[in-house]
Amino acid sequence: MYAKTSKWPVSRAVIHLLLLACSILFLIPLWAVLAISVSNETDIMTMGFRLIPGRLDLTAYAYIFKNPSVILQGYKVTILMSAAGLVLYLVMASMIAYALSQREFAYRRGVTFYLFFTMLFNGGLAPLYILMTQYLHLRDTYAALIIPLLGNVWYLFIIRTSFQQIPAAIIESAKIDGATELQIYFRLILPLSKPVLATVGLLQLLGNWNSWFPALLYINKSDMYPLQYLLQTILRNMQELTRSMENKPAQIVESIQVPTESMRMAMAVIAVGPMLFIFPFFQKYFVKGLTVGSVKG
Repeated sequence: MYAKTSKWPVSRAVIHLLLLACSILFLIPLWAVLAISVSNETDIMTMGFRLIPGRLDLTAYAYIFKNPSVILQGYKVTILMSAAGLVLYLVMASMIAYALSQREFAYRRGVTFYLFFTMLFNGGLAPLYILMTQYLHLRDTYAALIIPLLGNVWYLFIIRTSFQQIPAAIIESAKIDGATELQIYFRLILPLSKPVLATVGLLQLLGNWNSWFPALLYINKSDMYPLQYLLQTILRNMQELTRSMENKPAQIVESIQVPTESMRMAMAVIAVGPMLFIFPFFQKYFVKGLTVGSVKG
């Protein structure tokens, strides 16, 4: 008897090496952003972007956090906007998706077509601006930042498809036991749909966190700027300052030199940092949620 040799360990090692190489490639851009953000501005101008800083320089972060209360207020607005937008969206989208997943709903096809139509055509920016400012009077309010985040129909269809894959026998048995639609929704549908809800929640949270355009349209108060728009405003002011120094004497320019390039990367680190800590909490649901909630053709 000869022992059978299995090639599985070798193939498994090759797969792990390939995945490790891909992971390193994915981490290189993040490392580059971090390295450039702590690089000296003169080194960047003379030697270009490098993965290992020639000289460590935290001047970019010093400029950004010169007034820490402003950045903390930006974080506060962004966290409130992102969290409220996420909760409202998941509640609204899951309820609509549950209704559309039930074949007994008489207007299911009509409502589905109406929602799908909004993915292809919309009223335009000018009517939306007039509606938000002239009719709803939401200028300089948190509602103006949150409401535009609630219109993602694509994720709603993903949730609906996931709900349709739940066996109908479970819902029918609950109805036989006397459960109402709300009880079925809260006690059966939502617990069984954690993967897709977590996946959609993560993607929606990323979109909410990076949202800045509503602030540009509807917010005039600087203490209500979300983080992304606040960082853009700081960078724009620094660029204006740099341009205004072009015709000044060299001594003055050197004395107030602004680290524009490293500051861009420092802002990226500040903006993306919290999301890197949040992702691991959703990781165990992420792959399964994308598979379960995939839209069938």
